Amino acid sequence: MNLVFPEIADLRYKSPSQRIRVLSETWMKNEMYCPSCGYNFLRKLPNNSKLADFICEYCGEIYELKSKGSPIGTSILDGAYYAAIERITSNSNPNLFVMRYSVNVVEALTVVPKYFFTPDVLKMRPPLAPTARRAGYVGSWIMYSEIPLSGKIPVIEAHSERDKNSVLADYTRAVKLKVENMNLRGWLMDIMRCIDRIEREIFSIDDIYAFTDELGSKHPDNHNISAKIRQQLQYLRDKGFIEFLGKGIYRKTLISQCIRH
Repeated sequence: MNLVFPEIADLRYKSPSQRIRVLSETWMKNEMYCPSCGYNFLRKLPNNSKLADFICEYCGEIYELKSKGSPIGTSILDGAYYAAIERITSNSNPNLFVMRYSVNVVEALTVVPKYFFTPDVLKMRPPLAPTARRAGYVGSWIMYSEIPLSGKIPVIEAHSERDKNSVLADYTRAVKLKVENMNLRGWLMDIMRCIDRIEREIFSIDDIYAFTDELGSKHPDNHNISAKIRQQLQYLRDKGFIEFLGKGIYRKTLISQCIRH
């Protein structure tokens, strides 16, 4: 995999953001494979496609690309808020590639499976002023820091490509958490975020119970938060994301321990 952006002789865009969009998308088309099935090519979709930037013609998975020339940080600029919410809650939500670049080199690339997105990952931006060209437009941020660590699968780290088989294996494990129902998915992602916030490899159920008030405020219609916590921990145990050691003690598995960029 060549990590240097391609040279495009007739690249006429003056806007830096437009130039980077063309360069990063061309790089993806030339170099990137499908993390879902391993097929060696992703086809670029037309520029006016609303839901995604690329498609794998073998398995049909679609992908959106977001690129930044600085550390990713806590958030990534996204499109119209209400359209983004509708997309996340539909069956056509794309997987997400997050690229960090410097000058003309890809420094890092992460893929986030679509099943790690819930409405609270999106944050509404203030409407544009009445004097703006797109007055009243309401954009959004993807709150990248709100995506559980197990959903951030590195493809390139620190200018170095990861082994393709390792990426495919991580993606396959992550997709085990596929939950279509958005309420159930929200609970699962919330519990995973709580686990991420516990810095120790081994933790107790009381460590998760410490988040009861926070979880209760996010799910006010649920009146038995402790039981829901236990249910989600059992689900994560069954899917191999945590290991039950007995007497209310758990261990994070390798994929849930990894620090993702």
